Amino acid sequence: MSYFPAFLKFDNKKILIVGGGHIAYEKLDHLLDFTHDITVIAPELSEEMHDRIAKEGLCLIKRRYSKGDIAEMAVVVVAVDDILLQEEIFKESKHYHCLCNAVDSVDYCDFIFPSYIKKGDLTVAVSTSGASPALAKHLRRFLENTIPSGISAFLDEMKQLRRTLPKGKERMKMLDAKAQEYIKTEFKAGVDNER
Repeated sequence: MSYFPAFLKFDNKKILIVGGGHIAYEKLDHLLDFTHDITVIAPELSEEMHDRIAKEGLCLIKRRYSKGDIAEMAVVVVAVDDILLQEEIFKESKHYHCLCNAVDSVDYCDFIFPSYIKKGDLTVAVSTSGASPALAKHLRRFLENTIPSGISAFLDEMKQLRRTLPKGKERMKMLDAKAQEYIKTEFKAGVDNER
């Protein structure tokens, strides 16, 4: 079964990462693109994980996971090798209506982390629903190289126009035409530069 693509708003939502190794660090790194309301629970941390938590001023609880730790959380990422703990936290997350991702255990996941590109307000996610993470990674790299470098500035301009122009059909038509022209111009420029 495929995963439904959705973008979650993390405002006023607490995130918990259980684990302190390399995979936990990768998930932390991705989440920091979208929120800093992150707590990490782990008895031991890799050096990179320790340094990043300190640098970002995140909450760290240096101990093993205890039942109830997810009570106030909206999302939990279980990045430990202990399959029984993954299952336990996943089952507990249902009681608290908390979304759960147990790394490499699809049976204990409400969602997966897609391969994604983030440039300012633009986020493009690529998923193969677990069929080939390698393909998702390489397709992301391909797309990343085709996205115009000035996309963030263009999106800032479009955001400002949406804030200042009165709502209605005329605004919609103007913004649509502007977006269409940007894509046509930038992608033509990218093709010309490759020649």
